[in-house]
Amino acid sequence: MKKALCYLVISYFFSMNLYAITLGVVPQQSPLKLMKVWAPIAQYLKKETGIDVTLKIESSITKFERVLYSGGYDIAYMNPYHYVVAHKKKGYLAKVKAHKNIVGILVTRKDSAIQTTQDCKNKIFLFPAPNAFAATLVTKYELLKFFNIELNEEKKFLYVNSHDSVYKGVARGIGDVGGGIERTFENLNDKVTKNSLNILYKTKGYPSHPFAFKPSLKEETIKKMSKAILNMPNGLLNKLSIKKMIKTDDSQYNIIRDIATKLKMDKN
Repeated sequence: MKKALCYLVISYFFSMNLYAITLGVVPQQSPLKLMKVWAPIAQYLKKETGIDVTLKIESSITKFERVLYSGGYDIAYMNPYHYVVAHKKKGYLAKVKAHKNIVGILVTRKDSAIQTTQDCKNKIFLFPAPNAFAATLVTKYELLKFFNIELNEEKKFLYVNSHDSVYKGVARGIGDVGGGIERTFENLNDKVTKNSLNILYKTKGYPSHPFAFKPSLKEETIKKMSKAILNMPNGLLNKLSIKKMIKTDDSQYNIIRDIATKLKMDKN
């Protein structure tokens, strides 16, 4: 009887601990930087919900997309375009986002002859990745919509894997103009690079990166995780350069679908 009871207790213990979820994060910066920021967040979520959270950081945005679009994360913090594709392919559901909209930027060297956005025509652009939202898609979209500069036709751009690489590449003269976002530019640790650059242009604000959940997760898990993210302490929010989290839903990302259509990307 004692052996049977012991077996049941051990079985229950392992069954409780087998339930773990994976958290994926879009790698806008180096994996080492992201790990420093997100490991404490994963620990916080585990502590608040009682659910094991395994943090997965990929080495590139392309690898992140491959895992995301195959349904490889239970929860993912992704850019808005990634979200609309992941929703279409695997049914991911946006539940929480930063209260502040995301703004894309174009940077140039301070000593560059490029003084206005119109001067960007026929210049070499650097972007993090094809589907980086504000840094690539929004800047391309607004250059086309407001300035009639069609980068996809000019094809004078390079993808360099991360926001930091964009800033460093422009500073070193690899490209004339670089796409990024305010947060990663503000958080750039390389002061020499940062001080050599100028923000030439800022886009309008668009819905920010959501935390989206795989639809196969238990509803109770989604509610627990959403609540924990909404109540994330300021110390962790500061690491993300976010002041407050708010609830969101799929409909708030319809503008992103419009951008994808304009850029002829809606076949994904």
